[in-house]
Amino acid sequence: MTSKERFDLTINHQQPDQLAVDFGSTPVTGIHVQSVENLRNYYGLENKPVRVIEPYQMLGEVDQELIDVMGIDVVGAWGKNDLFGIYNHEPFIEFTTNWGQNVLVPEGFKTKKEENGGMLVYPEGDISASPSARMAKNGYLFDVIVRQEPIVEENPDVTDNLEGFGLISDSDLEFWKDATRKARATRKAVIARLGATTFGDPALVPAKQLKHPKGILDIAAWQMSSNKRPDQIKAVFDRQAEIAIENYRRLHEAIGKNLDAVFICGHDFGTQDSTFYTKEHFDELWLPFYRRINDWIHSKTNWKTFKYSCGAVEPFMPSFIEAGFDIINPVHLSAQGMNPAKLKYCYGKDLVFWGGGIDMQIALTYSTPEKVREEVLRFCEIFARDGGFVFNTGNNIQAHVPVENIVAMVGAIKEFNEN
Repeated sequence: MTSKERFDLTINHQQPDQLAVDFGSTPVTGIHVQSVENLRNYYGLENKPVRVIEPYQMLGEVDQELIDVMGIDVVGAWGKNDLFGIYNHEPFIEFTTNWGQNVLVPEGFKTKKEENGGMLVYPEGDISASPSARMAKNGYLFDVIVRQEPIVEENPDVTDNLEGFGLISDSDLEFWKDATRKARATRKAVIARLGATTFGDPALVPAKQLKHPKGILDIAAWQMSSNKRPDQIKAVFDRQAEIAIENYRRLHEAIGKNLDAVFICGHDFGTQDSTFYTKEHFDELWLPFYRRINDWIHSKTNWKTFKYSCGAVEPFMPSFIEAGFDIINPVHLSAQGMNPAKLKYCYGKDLVFWGGGIDMQIALTYSTPEKVREEVLRFCEIFARDGGFVFNTGNNIQAHVPVENIVAMVGAIKEFNEN
């Protein structure tokens, strides 16, 4: 089978010839740039600076050489700008990270060093603006700088939290058309995050790409607003949904069948041990808007819809299904209640598990290669039955994960496929 054929069976809950595999296609299924370099060195690939494909989390590009070596079936189509609003494509320049690695970044990626050794990054790469994120001296990714102005309780303007969600421009439309065409030419399955449907994604609430953002920008304030200001939040979501559907309509006309899955939202609904909200709260505030988007996509396109949420979200699985999601990621195996056998038995006929191949927090990071192999084989045996499973780790592979463990994981996937 081609990767595309394998993916099509998998995503429709049919048994493929072997596991469909993803490393690097999205901002939540990627590999830190340090670990990408370590993998390239281990496999004896060309010694060259790795491109930073997503700078907020410092994810590295998984290029065609690694795609071939690791047996990857899914590629991402990436938009014009990164999460800081910086044009995220050629020309590239070399950049030295805080940990001394030489990488490639777009020429518009501008930073400043702090006296304490930290690094600041700016919206649209404009160093005359206030910085929107900081990497600590000993850090390996950026943290948001909250730029919250006083919240106006009387007559709030919901458009303040819609500044980053406008109708797609003709130039962006052409960019997506070209990006998905090139991705499809690889004969892999293609996924993309097309934007405008965050519905409170904490990664996007602070509006890192805007120079002078307004509205509710602090993540904690936004979370509390779902209880304190529900009508305001619903008004924001309602307008977001309108914008998204119009954008999807135009994008589908341009992209058509060059896309297989669309990343809808990265909002986390779970902690390690519980959920951020009750199921009733989720069903009241989020579910109607998710269903509105999913219903439109399923009625007008052939795309599958991808929902990201870390944490102990097993209680929300029925709501994710009711909302119309096809795919759940990352399958946070070390969180409370996320038992793989139960998840597959209870929800595997309705949801594709994109992730759950190994626990990222403990097993891949801290155990031995043999333990990694054992866990991968065990979880693949559970999740891969009757399709509905795209192999990925429980989240992005971070810096300092032993390269021998990553290689053991890749080897275990190949071993599973051969048996």
